[in-house]
Amino acid sequence: MNRVLIILASGKSKRFKSHLPKQYIVYKNKPIYAHSIDKAIESKLFDKIIFVSDKPKKIKINSRKLTVIKGGKQRSDSSLIALKYLKKFNPKEILIHDAARPNFSINLIKKLINNLKRNMAVIPAMNPADSLKYNIKNKIFNLNRDNAYLTQTPQAFRFKNLYELAIKQKNLITDEATLFIETGQKIKFIKGEIQNKKITFEEDTNIEKTFYGIGFDIHRLIKGKTLYLGGIKIPFHSGLQGHSDGDVILHSIIDGILGALRQKDIGSYFPSNKNKFKNIRSPKMLKPVIDKLNKANFYFNNIDINLICEKPKISIYRNKIIKSLSKLINIDQSLINLKGKTVEKLGLIGKEKAIACEVIVSISKYD
Repeated sequence: MNRVLIILASGKSKRFKSHLPKQYIVYKNKPIYAHSIDKAIESKLFDKIIFVSDKPKKIKINSRKLTVIKGGKQRSDSSLIALKYLKKFNPKEILIHDAARPNFSINLIKKLINNLKRNMAVIPAMNPADSLKYNIKNKIFNLNRDNAYLTQTPQAFRFKNLYELAIKQKNLITDEATLFIETGQKIKFIKGEIQNKKITFEEDTNIEKTFYGIGFDIHRLIKGKTLYLGGIKIPFHSGLQGHSDGDVILHSIIDGILGALRQKDIGSYFPSNKNKFKNIRSPKMLKPVIDKLNKANFYFNNIDINLICEKPKISIYRNKIIKSLSKLINIDQSLINLKGKTVEKLGLIGKEKAIACEVIVSISKYD
């Protein structure tokens, strides 16, 4: 085995002040911990990924390269547990990363690995932007920020060197670079990334540049056609009439996304007078719109849906529809809300001859 990544996510997040440890909080469409795992898998740079968690059963990502193990009480305990677990595999290179830093880039990983060819320890770091003071016995000293380092993770090491230092450690450490510094070992510092900040407080997850879009759609119900809502089949005596499969939920979401992106409407991209879109399934219409959103560097904050009909009763199918939408859009289920509304027997909808849907989509742009 050549190269392994350890992701540490066993902390209690006392400063985050949440009902959940911060690593499980949804951030930019998915739990914070998932960003590190997904980037590691996407990079294709690791033979194995070790995820150290306080709650291994909560980790929902499946990959043949991923192994989830139980962590310790302190960060240094979790790190040592992972290193001891890997000893039998004897990897050549090891990178250790804190799951609370979800915004690192794959390019940073490549730089670390490249520098590890000529060094036993490579650490990304930034010079602080603020003035630094140091208190020793109530005496305040100024520090030269040009000579100060704010270290980040991932940190890269030759496994043999790190393991030998780790098993001898006696004090709690906040990162593995400390082991090398305290024993006088040589370290290679490389420039870190501004966006690679550690999420410590709840306000660290706040993102600006938010946009909203409204979507609406309505179709008649006709006998002998399959009813699709939110991408799944719904058992019902009628389906929705339309050039496509008539899925009013997906059509409204598409229009909501396009509205938030300021990109016209669904008919501009899928005109009903084009035969190539005849009977097209709505998930196929949704995918290029999602691709457009991703390419423009946006992510979802939430999607709020009102399905307006007398029947079928949406409460019966709510969870299935939300699960389907989560998979189609690739966002966490907690970001989707689906409500059923009736019109008190009024009009076409009230007479069970049509179904309508309205949606509000909220998106934000990555920094």
